[in-house]
Amino acid sequence: MKHFFTFALLTLSVAAQADPQTVRFYGYAYDLDSGRYLYTEVHRDEIDQGHWLSGHIGYFDADDKPLGEKTLSFASDPYIPVYKMAQPGVGYSEGITRIAKDGIDMFKQSREKGLKNATISRYQPMTADSGFHCFLYDRMQDLLSGTELKFRFAAAGQLDSFSFRAHKVGDTEFEGKPAVQLKVEPDSLLRYMVSPLLLTYDPQTRRLLEYRGVSNVINPATGKAYNARIAFFSKPPDDAPKNLPPLD
Repeated sequence: MKHFFTFALLTLSVAAQADPQTVRFYGYAYDLDSGRYLYTEVHRDEIDQGHWLSGHIGYFDADDKPLGEKTLSFASDPYIPVYKMAQPGVGYSEGITRIAKDGIDMFKQSREKGLKNATISRYQPMTADSGFHCFLYDRMQDLLSGTELKFRFAAAGQLDSFSFRAHKVGDTEFEGKPAVQLKVEPDSLLRYMVSPLLLTYDPQTRRLLEYRGVSNVINPATGKAYNARIAFFSKPPDDAPKNLPPLD
């Protein structure tokens, strides 16, 4: 179920500031099975006192050629962004165009099936795209204490929404420091058909360190979404492209 989670993952562990600030960082994506370097995410996000306001993510392949981009805004809802993700090279785009009390308007467009639109019901709690990370961030203490979180996820790539659940699965390390791992999976029989997501967080700052699962980026060679490990290292790894796209 490609594009089930179309999300580029940001770091919200910025100390509260009196004024909004721009946060820039990289994500380094690897093939989940082979470990081959796939692409680089270039994030530029507007953060205000720990709240994600808006953002832009550029995607570049291992040769630094553009793959696509995403823009998003949380002006209407802290967990459901208005967004557009586009990959011109494969003729695909999707997004959410309107969020109202009575529903959420979304679309997807592909070369094979053209443009399709849908309005889905709105639930509480509900997330979509990268807002899923904001939801976990705000409820991290509950997750760390062993609470299982349940929520509805609006998937523009499916023009529908689905029940999900998240819980802590254990302690681990990232770059030699303590970290925790969370598991996110469908809260229905879909979990037997859709692989879970594994997310690694810093338990103190709630900073997202690593993501494992279906990517929001389509492999131009196969037309299918990558299964990836996306790591937010503190410095570029040795196998990253030598000339990374600039952050500014």
